[in-house]
Amino acid sequence: MAVFESFTLDNGLKVMFLPDKGNPMAVVNIMYHAGSRDEQADKTGFAHLFEHLMFGGSVNIPVFDEPLQRAGGENNAFTNTDITNYYIQLPVKNIETAFWLESDRMMSLAFSQKSLDVQKGVVVEEFKQRCLNQPYGDAMHHLRALAYEKHPYRWPTIGEKTEHIEDAVLEDVKQFFYTYYTPNNAVMVVAGDLDFQLVQDLSEKWFGPIEAGPELKRNLPQEDPQTKNRRKTVKGKVPMRAIYKAYPMAGRMSEEFYAANLLTDILGHGKSSRLVDKLVNQERIFHSLGAYVTGSADPGLLILEGKVNEGFTAEQAENRLTEEIERLKKEGFDEEELQKVKNQAETSLAGADVELLHRAINLAYFTLLGDPHGFEKELDKIQAVGKELIESTFAKLIRPENENTLIYETED
Repeated sequence: MAVFESFTLDNGLKVMFLPDKGNPMAVVNIMYHAGSRDEQADKTGFAHLFEHLMFGGSVNIPVFDEPLQRAGGENNAFTNTDITNYYIQLPVKNIETAFWLESDRMMSLAFSQKSLDVQKGVVVEEFKQRCLNQPYGDAMHHLRALAYEKHPYRWPTIGEKTEHIEDAVLEDVKQFFYTYYTPNNAVMVVAGDLDFQLVQDLSEKWFGPIEAGPELKRNLPQEDPQTKNRRKTVKGKVPMRAIYKAYPMAGRMSEEFYAANLLTDILGHGKSSRLVDKLVNQERIFHSLGAYVTGSADPGLLILEGKVNEGFTAEQAENRLTEEIERLKKEGFDEEELQKVKNQAETSLAGADVELLHRAINLAYFTLLGDPHGFEKELDKIQAVGKELIESTFAKLIRPENENTLIYETED
């Protein structure tokens, strides 16, 4: 088990200290339990908007990057359906700069109409570039809306439509901030060659005075078990037709997640995976094929997606994909094949454990999920998945009644 120490401030901020002796650089990572699933259906994209707003300056620090650059540091952020994460990397000797910067923007952003308008413009332009003006850019909008009828996972992190961002007003933004970007809704990981007492003292000094936010009681609508096939066809300016299939599955901390994740590696991860080898390399029906899981905290999706080569209709390609899936269900998998993808997963986990920043992010994430030691248990959970569980998960998830299909046709 990794050695870390932890404590909780009176305002509810969980602080995790991850020592790393001899490292001249330190990390301060703050993860807020706030993602697109916390948005209202008519005000989507707010979590992603805040990823940008948090760099627009706070009450006492109008330009966030300037003091950080003077301290030899760098920073960035990312948002997904479940979390918003901010991190700073800087020399150990300048660690207090990171505490000062992060505490000030947690305490209060410099809310102004000008800042909001600027960041709204940036986010809307990003939406257009990534989703509206890029081939297949809106595929996940359509696919999520098929697979989810109730849960807020039914829209992507960037938002359902640009109008929700364009229409955002200052009061809505303030309310979202003071509800979710609070000490009691966050985990801070401080990592580096530091003294635990120093981390405690700096945490109390800079974050202790910040008031706790409201107690959050999430009551997100849950999906009913899917009982029938759902389909949608769209057309767009794309180079070749595409097929997307989404299958509802259990959430990130479930046993099913680990089985489904290994299953997607067997089916569609890499040139030698089953579907890729057969339908891309040998039969050349598909130009490309992939399989993956969304890995969300609440029940997520197993997704298959493929681009169809010229000379094949979407119907022909889909039928052949279905035939191959059914054949693989009947054949099953051998132990050697399963061990191969387990070894690949082990290599990936080892890589994620090298960088101090990645270790800090993983510690924060699993702490939010309820188990700070969760990342260290990943390999054991993967190795515990047997051939029978892989095959039963395959049969349970990838079946017509649990299938959502998006056909992306080329425009005539």
